[in-house]
Formats: sequence, C-alpha cells, structure tokens
Amino acid sequence: MNKNLRIAIEASLKAGEVIMEVYDTTFNVEIKEDKSPLTEADKKANDIINSYLIETPIPIISEENKQIDFEVRKNWDSCWIVDPVDGTKEFIKRNGEFTVNIALIHNGVPQLGVIYVPASKTLYYADNIKNSAYKAELSNHNTSISTILEKSKMLRPKNSEGNLIEVVGSRSHMSKETLDYISQLKTEGKDIDIVSKGSSLKFCLVAEGKADIYPRFAPTMEWDTAAGQAICNAVGINVISKETNKSLLYNKENLLNPWFIVSKR
Repeated sequence: MNKNLRIAIEASLKAGEVIMEVYDTTFNVEIKEDKSPLTEADKKANDIINSYLIETPIPIISEENKQIDFEVRKNWDSCWIVDPVDGTKEFIKRNGEFTVNIALIHNGVPQLGVIYVPASKTLYYADNIKNSAYKAELSNHNTSISTILEKSKMLRPKNSEGNLIEVVGSRSHMSKETLDYISQLKTEGKDIDIVSKGSSLKFCLVAEGKADIYPRFAPTMEWDTAAGQAICNAVGINVISKETNKSLLYNKENLLNPWFIVSKR
C-alpha cells in the first residue's frame, strides 16, 4: 500500500476513535463565523489528523486549521485536504452519517482519498494512481493495515442502464436547484428514486453502486469533496463542475467549490 495512503488511513481511524468518544458524551456546540457548527470532536479529530500528516513533507489544508494565504499555497504542487468531521450537523443530530475526510492532491487533482465513517466503523479508500477503490467493514478503530487489506472489497459502480435513476440527495442541504434538476429528469421520462445521505457518504453511494448520480447545486468547500472525488474517480465516476464542465480542481484561490454533478455520464 502507498505510504501516504497508509498514513491517511491510520489518521482517519484514530480520529474516528476520538470522535466517537465525544459522540457518547453531552457535548457543547459552537457557531463559527461562517454560521457552521463546531464541536469538541472537530477540534480533537483535527489535532490527531494533523499529528499524523505533519510527519509527511506535504502541507495541509483543513477546515479547522487557519487558512493559508493563496500567495503561499499557489506554489504547492501537492497538499493534503482534510475535513476532520464532515457532516457536523449529522453528528449533532446523532444519526451516524458523518465522516472523516482526508485526500492527497497533486497539481489540483486528487491522488488518493480516505473516508471513514466512525459510527459504523466503515472505511472507504482509493489510490488513483492504481485506479482502485475499496470498502472495509471494521470491528474496531484500532484495526491494523494488514487486517484492513484482508477485509477490503473493491468498489464497483452501477451499470446505469434502464429507466430508473437513483439520485443522491442531502439530508440537510436539498436546494431548490437540486429539486428542479430532479424534476427535469422526470420530464425526460425517467423514474426517480431519491436516496438521502449526509456528509461525503453521498459520493460513496455512487462509487459503490448504490446510486446513479449525485447533483450538488448548493455550497460546498474543497474539504467536503476532495476525498469523495478521489474515491469516485478511482472507479470511473466523474465529478464535473457546472461552471467549467470539467473535473473539480483543488487548492484553488477560492476554496469554495462550484456546483457539480457526480455520475458516470
């Protein structure tokens, strides 16, 4: 296994462990300047992930780190992009649909990605150089890499033929534009089934063949999507910007993503 991928997996598992320790307590919720929620889990997970990744020579962009000026970042050919708790709203609701997201980016393109679901101990990971992505159902957060490899099953997206289209929708962010897009599919004669999920699990549903398409016509940041795009790209799923009609790129001057669609089309 790629050394950086191994480090990212180990960081995600250890972060997942501390996240669940907070999850099982009565925790406080802060509101950040951008109006998004923040908990002790976000902070502790971020510290743990940074402690693993800082041992690599690769700089880190994390939702919970102080953001580095683009005049510095533009000189990076590689960087980590991290969301220590993606789906903090789902964490607060205690519905289990929150993830740890870690991606390695090279020249704006995801090279590897890890998504860990602490509540279910489910791990998704991808190496885009090898065009391979996997899912492993774990029994505990301290699982060794060798055991992870034994438990890993290759992800395979759906063969999207037929009239039924399974569309991934957000638990917390279904926008009017997304609803309009779904309505347009229906006018084309398609039968639509909505699959609702929180956090980066929406990418995973498409990558593992449990949905056909994920339209996101609402704001996201690079740390929300980088790991999910890595996993999707590794199995031939595209994450296409509505602005450029090309794949989403990373370490941009503005870390806000454009609207996008995740599909094989």
